[in-house]
This record gives sequence, C-alpha cells and structure tokens, in this order.
Amino acid sequence: MAPVEHDALAVREQLFHERVRECIICALLFASLYILCHFIITHFKKQTDFAAVHDDEDAAVNRIALGMCTFTLAVALGAVLLLPFSIISNEVLLSFPHNYYIQWLNGSLIHGLWNLVFLFSNMSLVFLMPFAYFFTESEGFAGSKKGIMARVYETSVVLLLLTLLVLGMVWVASAIVGNNAASRQSLYDLWEYYLPYLYSCISLFGVLLLLLCTPFGLSTMFTVTGKLLVKPRLLEDLDEQLSCTRFEEAAVSRRITSGKASCWLNLNVGLLREQLLAIQSKRRKLELRHRASPWQRNLGYPLAMLGLLALTGISVLIVCFHVLELLLDDAAMPRGIQDAPLGQVSFSIFGTFGAALQVILIFYLMLSSVVGFYSSPLFTRLLPERQDTPLTKIIGNCVSLLVLSSALPVFSRTLGITRFDLLGDFGRFNWLGNFYIVFLYNMGFAALTTLCLVKKVTWAVQEELLRAFGLHKLPLPVPRSRPLGERC
Repeated sequence: MAPVEHDALAVREQLFHERVRECIICALLFASLYILCHFIITHFKKQTDFAAVHDDEDAAVNRIALGMCTFTLAVALGAVLLLPFSIISNEVLLSFPHNYYIQWLNGSLIHGLWNLVFLFSNMSLVFLMPFAYFFTESEGFAGSKKGIMARVYETSVVLLLLTLLVLGMVWVASAIVGNNAASRQSLYDLWEYYLPYLYSCISLFGVLLLLLCTPFGLSTMFTVTGKLLVKPRLLEDLDEQLSCTRFEEAAVSRRITSGKASCWLNLNVGLLREQLLAIQSKRRKLELRHRASPWQRNLGYPLAMLGLLALTGISVLIVCFHVLELLLDDAAMPRGIQDAPLGQVSFSIFGTFGAALQVILIFYLMLSSVVGFYSSPLFTRLLPERQDTPLTKIIGNCVSLLVLSSALPVFSRTLGITRFDLLGDFGRFNWLGNFYIVFLYNMGFAALTTLCLVKKVTWAVQEELLRAFGLHKLPLPVPRSRPLGERC
C-alpha cells in the first residue's frame, strides 16, 4: 500500500473512531438524563393511572405516554445543561490544552450535542407530546376493533390533521409577512423553511415567557427564602413570645373544654377551634425559631438574602451593560455560528471566574423562571403533586418545561449573560437579527427585574422596621364620617 493511501486510510479510521466515541458519549449522557427524569416523574405520577387492575389496555397506553414524557423531560434537562456544559468545556480546554485524557472534549462533540438537543426539542414539541396527549384521550374509531392499534390509528389521523392545520397557519402567516418572490418560492420548502420558521415562533414565545416569568420568580424566591429560613428579628424576646403563646393556647383549650362540659355557656366552638389552630401554628413557628442556633438565626437568612440580591443585581448590571453595547457595537447582537472554536479564548473578560459566574447566573435565571412560572396565577394549576399528578398534567408540565429550557440558550445570549454564540440551528431564528426586538427585550428585562427587586426589598425592610418597633400591632385609623348636613 502506498504511503499516501496509508495516510488517507489512517485519517478515515481516526474520523470513524472519533464519530463512534461522540455517539457513545452522547448516548451515555442522554441515558443518564433519561434515568434521572424517570425517577422524577415516578415521584409525581398518580399510581392508579398505571395499575393494570382495571384495564390492561389503559395501563399500557399510559406507560407508553409516560415514556414519551420522560424522553421530553430529559431533552428539557439537556437543554438547560447545554450552555453551561459548553462554557465549562471551553474553560477546561483552556486550562489543560494538551491533556491526553480530555481530548474527547472538542468542538465536534459540543456541536453535535447542540444539534441533537435542537432536533429532539422539535420532535418532542411537534410530535411526541401531541401524540402522547391524543393517545391517552383516544378510544379508537367507531366500529373498529378495540385495542392499542385502534388508538394508534385514531391518534395518527388526528395528529396528521393537526399538522396540516398548523402548517397551513404558518404558510398563511409567512405569506403575509414576506410578500416578495424569494419568500413565495421558499413557501414550498418544508424542511428548510417551514420547520425553522415554526420553531422560531415557538422559541420567541418561550423567550417572552422567560421574560415574564423570571422577574416574577425572583420576587417569589425572596418570599420563599423568608419562609424556609429562620429570619432574625430586631428588638424581640423569643422566650416571652413563646410563653405568651403557650398561655393563650392553654386558655383557648380550657374554654373549648368548658364549653363542651357545660350547657350554661353559649360558646362558638367552631370559631374557638379555628383560633386554637392559628395559635398552635404560631407556637410551632416560634419553637422552630427558638430551637435554631444563633448562627442559623442571625447568619443563614442574611447570607441567603445577600446572595439573592447579589445574583439579581449582577444580572441587571450585565443586561444594562449589554444595552450600551447594543447601541455602540453591532457585534453585541446574538448570532449563530456553525463551528465551535473551543479552547482558544475565554468567553468572559474575567477568565475562569467570569465563566463560573456565567454558569451560576444561567442556572439562577432558569430556576427563577421555573419558580415564577409555577407561581403565576395562570399556571398554578400545573404544579405537580407528589404521587397524585394525573398523566395529562404531567404532559402539560413536560411541554412547559421544554419550552422554557429550549429557549434558555437564546435567552442567555440575547441578554448578554454569556458571550458563547449560538451553535447549529439555534442561531437560525429570524427574530435574532432584529435590533429593535433584542433592544426592547433587554430593556424590558432590566426594567421588570429592577421594579420587582426594589418593590420586594423596600416592602421587606418596611415590614421588619414596623415589627421591630411594634407598630404592626397598632390599630388602623378609621376615617370619621361627615354629618349628613355638612358640606364638603
């Protein structure tokens, strides 16, 4: 064999081994996420939906739909980890450029992960989740033989009709928006135009949902932190309050007992029981605070609140700086690239520390958006319950989390939280090149987050000051009513 042919064969063999290695790594990562999501869904699912006692067919259908939900939730979790994994991989390659044991961590692997997440996100949103919902609601066509295949036929027909309806709506919308020869010619290209345009609309909806949920979630997280941790109180004697609460509880209990034993006393026992429950709840909270150590009571809550304030303030400052960059430099606009030059330069001007801060902020904003989503009045009913969540609600939760998580890379890059450009088809969204949309989006996030932060902090400080000086116990002033004959 000639040396040239031998070298070409060696190169092809190396490419083959690299591709097999990337496939194995992607399969292992997704299998790990799938197993984790299976345990999460099993923790929340309603057991009676999967019991084969009543109907074996319904139980089998529910298990198939549950597998689709697990797949979708794994894709959503992979979309959340996509950008942090890429940033950490770049910093690892910068720190150990010639290490033999991390040569598998390269731009081809990262680019493949981005493409897989994009593909699976489209497949889950467009096919799997609608199929799972219609599959659980189907019963088969009238007159057909009952069974799982009859449900599959009915679900396929309904899904096909829904697909034609959605594609028709997208066709009409795209024809109205683009009224030129090139746009009309692209209307006949399903794969290169329809699906990217449809997912561009879905991503825009997800990014707008993140914009609305994240500030509300930041405000909710401050409230939840105050409920979970023991809050320090100024000018307060816990022993005295606990003793008074116990005496009050004993007095109410004696009144309830005496009211039952005597027929001469006319007491509202139901009202007294409600009062007793409220006093007992107050006593438990005081006992919990009394058992807490001074370090936990005086250091845990302030550190947690300072951490939330610091992360929120840094996010707002980064977005404000990114707004100035948008006004001065076109390079600050989010854009997509087809190659990931990893290990060449850090994506933060502060190096490894800045990259770590970017990862923390991405997770923090995602957590805030999820908290805000489930705390909003529109989506409170979707909140899953342990061992009591029906399958339709699980499907709704998986779709909602996938919409939020798949928009997270675009959300982070649009706000300037990271400099890592969007890889693959994530950068093909039509609205990313619109300066006005990106600018107004940044301004809206900065304004809403600042408003929620100032409102929550000022109210919390006012409440603590009123409680410290005992002003919250004062009765509210009652306005005097004017006599009937008095003029204004």
